[in-house]
Amino acid sequence: MQTEEAPDSTSLSTETHDSEIAADEARSDATDGATAGAPAGEGSTEEHVLEALKNVFDPELGINIVDLGLVYEVQAEDGKVHVEYTLTTMGCPIGPLIEQQMNQFVAAVPGVEEFSAEMVLRPPWTPEMMSDEAKAALGVF
Repeated sequence: MQTEEAPDSTSLSTETHDSEIAADEARSDATDGATAGAPAGEGSTEEHVLEALKNVFDPELGINIVDLGLVYEVQAEDGKVHVEYTLTTMGCPIGPLIEQQMNQFVAAVPGVEEFSAEMVLRPPWTPEMMSDEAKAALGVF
């Protein structure tokens, strides 16, 4: 296991593959989930992307976008990743920030060469889409 610290998220890009692997391993060690700490060869790219997206937090709610239920679909094929996501409200001003952070964290996933994200408004987001952990954190039952 490498002991390197993850680089500052603003320095992540798809051009520096070695640092991307180190960043992904450092983040995987810091998170818990199905692929946490797994070598790059284990688990699907979609699973690795979802784990990376758990590092993107809604700044107003303090909960990651995966647990909030904002990530609707992850498609990965031949190094290209496409994510469909939504926001909690149609006019939410943090959309560009969320997408920028998604791009930074997904770029660090081994094997990802290209990333695209599409914000969709259908189906509309509802609190029922949140994970049980997110519901508990926000007091939604």
